[in-house]
Amino acid sequence: MLCSEVQAISVDDHVVEPPNVFVDHIAAKFRDRAPRVVERDHRQGWLWEDRFYPLSFQGNVHTRVFRADEGGRGEDLSARRYDDMIPAVYDVDERVVAMDRDGVWAELLFPTFPRFGGTLFLEARDHDLALACVEAWNDWMIDEWCAKYPDRFIPQTLVPLWDVPAAVREIERCASKGSRAVLFVENPHPLGLPSFPTGHWRPIFEACAATEMPLSMHIGTSAGLLRPSPESTPSVGIALCGVNSMSALGDLIYSGAFNGLENLRVALSEGGAGWVPYVLERLDYTWARSRYEGLLNTEAPSDIFARHVWVCMIADRYAIRNRDLIGVDKLMWEADFPHNDSNYPNSRTELAEALIEVPDDEASAIAEHNARSFYRFPRTERDASPAPDATTGSRSPS
Repeated sequence: MLCSEVQAISVDDHVVEPPNVFVDHIAAKFRDRAPRVVERDHRQGWLWEDRFYPLSFQGNVHTRVFRADEGGRGEDLSARRYDDMIPAVYDVDERVVAMDRDGVWAELLFPTFPRFGGTLFLEARDHDLALACVEAWNDWMIDEWCAKYPDRFIPQTLVPLWDVPAAVREIERCASKGSRAVLFVENPHPLGLPSFPTGHWRPIFEACAATEMPLSMHIGTSAGLLRPSPESTPSVGIALCGVNSMSALGDLIYSGAFNGLENLRVALSEGGAGWVPYVLERLDYTWARSRYEGLLNTEAPSDIFARHVWVCMIADRYAIRNRDLIGVDKLMWEADFPHNDSNYPNSRTELAEALIEVPDDEASAIAEHNARSFYRFPRTERDASPAPDATTGSRSPS
């Protein structure tokens, strides 16, 4: 079971960037061209290079603020303005209050305006400006958001996907500032970028291995989720989001991405975990029998997974039941705050119920210690506050 002293760490949460992110942190010579929040047609959004990007946020009933005339569907599905969201979506002080209410000790945050893997900046006409935006987001995340509550947030880093040498330099720069992970895409090919099998990304993988920063590959960063037809509801892709992570895992392993890089680690974010035993069995079986060219891995896929890949889950009882087949040490928990999949304000309660029959040491590994080890985020003397209660999410009495 989940004991009260466990400090639950969520390895996949999201932040809607406040309006000051770029104008406050971008290099001075780019400040007049930095992305900024404006209002158009009764909604707020980001203006950048003369393009307007409406605010994009779909929360649950506890994180969205619905107006009286909203139905929560169609055009009302997503927030149009900052006041359509609770302040914890974009304000760090309010976020910590919400985390305490939710029973979550620490979070790893993914961006919203730049998209989960920073792919928005591929649309830039001026790549120098885009690089400055990447650097500004990283400095804001490390120096402002995470620095205010260093024990509550794990910093991670965007990279300029259009420029591998610049990406390596940004990884090294942010590693020196305390970043603990690198935001990346699960499949670059649909974005018009070279694929994993080309070897194009090898310098980035080498830099991540050298700096001990794992790659965070979030579902949807390869231009979307599964949609069998134009008529199919987007709910198909949401329900089957693990398909994206399965594909990424197979492509990375068979492409030889991990060959010779003992310290390269990957987190498949928000893709679930219950599918892992079956997919590893298929990858091993196919690798052993296939006569197709292009299988570049030198070891069995299941062995590569065991050393290099971690998976994350929100609500995945099959993963918990089959944790011995996946590897208890490979499972991390995510709350997905403040999105629709989130169980806020009952995230810890739901986690505790899912782990009720799991031995205490395994439950604490899944809820906290696997993440601390993976992201090199140890407890400190400042972590002296009582952990959230295992069943209610409230603070335990001292």
